[in-house]
Amino acid sequence: MVYIYAGGVPTLSELAQSHTDLVSEDVGWLQLLMADWQILADLSFADLVLWLPDKSGNGFWAAGQMRPTTGPTAYVDDIVGMFVPKGRHATLDDAVDVGRLVREGDPEWRDDLPVRVETIPVRRSGRIIGVLSRNTNLLGVRTPSKLELSYLQTANDLTQMVANGYFPAAGQRSDHADTPRVGDGFVRVDADGVVDYASPNALSVFRRLGLSGDLAGQSLAGMTRALVPPRKRPDEETLSAVLGGRAHRDTEIDTGGIAIIMRSIPLRPRGEAIGALVLLRDVTDLRRRDRELVTKDATIREIHHRVKNNLQTVAALLRMQSRRVDSGVAQDALNEAVRRVGSIALVHETLSQQAVEETVEFDEIADRLASMVGEVTSIGVPVRMRREGSFGALPSEVATPMAMVITELLQNAVEHGYRDTGGRDTPDAGKITMSVRQQPAGHLQVTIEDDGRGLPDGFSLDTSTNLGLSIVKTLVEGELGGRLSLGPRPDGDGARAAVELPLNL
Repeated sequence: MVYIYAGGVPTLSELAQSHTDLVSEDVGWLQLLMADWQILADLSFADLVLWLPDKSGNGFWAAGQMRPTTGPTAYVDDIVGMFVPKGRHATLDDAVDVGRLVREGDPEWRDDLPVRVETIPVRRSGRIIGVLSRNTNLLGVRTPSKLELSYLQTANDLTQMVANGYFPAAGQRSDHADTPRVGDGFVRVDADGVVDYASPNALSVFRRLGLSGDLAGQSLAGMTRALVPPRKRPDEETLSAVLGGRAHRDTEIDTGGIAIIMRSIPLRPRGEAIGALVLLRDVTDLRRRDRELVTKDATIREIHHRVKNNLQTVAALLRMQSRRVDSGVAQDALNEAVRRVGSIALVHETLSQQAVEETVEFDEIADRLASMVGEVTSIGVPVRMRREGSFGALPSEVATPMAMVITELLQNAVEHGYRDTGGRDTPDAGKITMSVRQQPAGHLQVTIEDDGRGLPDGFSLDTSTNLGLSIVKTLVEGELGGRLSLGPRPDGDGARAAVELPLNL
């Protein structure tokens, strides 16, 4: 055997495209098979390997592998991407040549393990497009119980369906991410929907619904109708199709006290329906947690909404107070407080309108902050603000302090860059640019540049007594663990503030 793709495990599509003549419809059929082959592996107590015939006819490529959860594995190592030359394993060649299941007489020994090998041709539209090998570790074989006999009988029916082109069911996939597995609850019904066998786990599921007797000999759909009120069960067509074993589909029953996913796979090894495999899973705890998460999500968003409302109330009270004071200095201080409260409220407003996540899309917040600063500032000079680059999604614990930082730096640029500039009235009299760049190693760099009158002579950030800059310095260096610099704009008049901070706080 020869390994390929030393750089990584190849996908089914990659192997099919590089080494076979399979068309896209064939690959799609094989992908459907692999989506459901955990069921076949568990029912067989065996490892499954999908082999694709090489387009040159020289051998087979291992395109997929599945280990059972019901028994010991026959493969210690992964073999996907392995090539087997023609003649190395006669059962692979025979499965293609004779077009039916082939069993090896004597076990094959692998890593001191006796392994029984069976090969099943995978047929689609009358053509053999692959071979499924079933590998059973014989050290795990014991005297079979009724459960194991039912598993093996159903596995044999499914392998006949694979060989005859009846499985997987074209276009059918479970809609549930938590679709049931064999061990969750196994029921086999006959062609009339009467239970031939139900596993202990399946009985436990129905006992939770209120069943007092046995399921064997009962109509599965009829028993479910008797146990579940009409308003709590799916429509009659779906119930009969799934529990009667007539359709390859699934459904869910939620009585309020118990939730069950039921999935049906009709069995027709030779074309005519002989019954069905019905898998059950009790998902009561999962649904309860889902409801708790939905409630938690709504509660957190409601908290953000109320915080936003409370902050807006505080801002309104501060505005009222500013109108009642005669001192211009006091009015300016109160208006600055209104602006700072407003920037925090804006973040909570955004959080109240989105699903609860660890990150916040910050571009809209930054743009609204820039607009808000322009609206509340009155300096007699037109100032235009624009953003270059994208903040992307910021961690929620970064969003609020970053909103404060941007607000203060924009306000500082407007107030100190353009106040008392002589009343310039050209369209470009005031221009502020906020540039955002994602740096390597998870760092964010934000620069705010203006073309105003620049910093005063002898300015030093370390000795500045400006309250806004003190707030920014504390937030950037203390809370966000970043760096703040403030100096002249490199390529002209004005000032430049730069903030760099890590996002993996």
